[in-house]
Amino acid sequence: MASWAEPGARPYRGRFAPSPSGPLHNGSLLAAMASFLDARVHQGQWLLRMEDIDTPRVVPGADRVIMNQLTKLGMHWDEEIVWQSQRLALYQAAFVSLADRDLVYGCACTRQELPAEGPYPGTCSRGLPPGRRARAWRFRVQPGIEHFHDRWQGPQQQDVTAQTGDFIIKRADGLWAYQMVVVVDDGEQGITHIVRGHDLLDSTARQRMLARQLGIAYPEVMHVPLLRDSAGRKLSKQNHAAAMDLSHPLLTLGRAWQALGFDTLQAGSVEAFWTRAQEQWAHRYGLR
Repeated sequence: MASWAEPGARPYRGRFAPSPSGPLHNGSLLAAMASFLDARVHQGQWLLRMEDIDTPRVVPGADRVIMNQLTKLGMHWDEEIVWQSQRLALYQAAFVSLADRDLVYGCACTRQELPAEGPYPGTCSRGLPPGRRARAWRFRVQPGIEHFHDRWQGPQQQDVTAQTGDFIIKRADGLWAYQMVVVVDDGEQGITHIVRGHDLLDSTARQRMLARQLGIAYPEVMHVPLLRDSAGRKLSKQNHAAAMDLSHPLLTLGRAWQALGFDTLQAGSVEAFWTRAQEQWAHRYGLR
């Protein structure tokens, strides 16, 4: 197969990182498909990571269901699967590194004490109020505008201080927050490119700031469109989205392909679909 990788570029390492809180639905497939195609057209590696750090939401056996769904759709990962729940020591080490430089602090605030909208007001940034103890831990955001380029959305910028303020990296229930673990995981796994849903575009500036303080080279990003239901809501497990239909894999793949903005793709098999899809993806998105 032809290679569309750029000469001299870092070896491409991408990933798909679902939460095993249930089977993949058609909305999940858009991100999986885009990340898989982007890795393949760059002759890169595509990793599968189970983001099971939010243990109350994990459904036993859902990780195996997800693996089976991807396999039936012809999407094969290149290395052993990683489960976040088995990597707690990595997150703790990163936390200690930040704490040693006074880049995190304990926060006693409850949700009821915080404004409904706007950034965290910094209530505990200079120390806990008398008689209070830390419930969660926040990362100290550095002032300034964070600029980056998104391969789908174009130039982006965000004033994290004004939009979110100091954000939580360890939750009040003792679990590590998404913003923390995803940065540590991507750094430890050597991820060079992130392809994920548009709903996570807003997290990118925060993650870039955190990665910089941890000495991690933040990956290039591409945030693809979301699939929405008839009410305009993001298709998600929280909204009870149905599992993908695997009885007709080509039809399921074709619908996701069109949802990504491509014309109908004619293919007689799953293997043929991926071959043709890679050619079209490379033509549109293969090179920067």
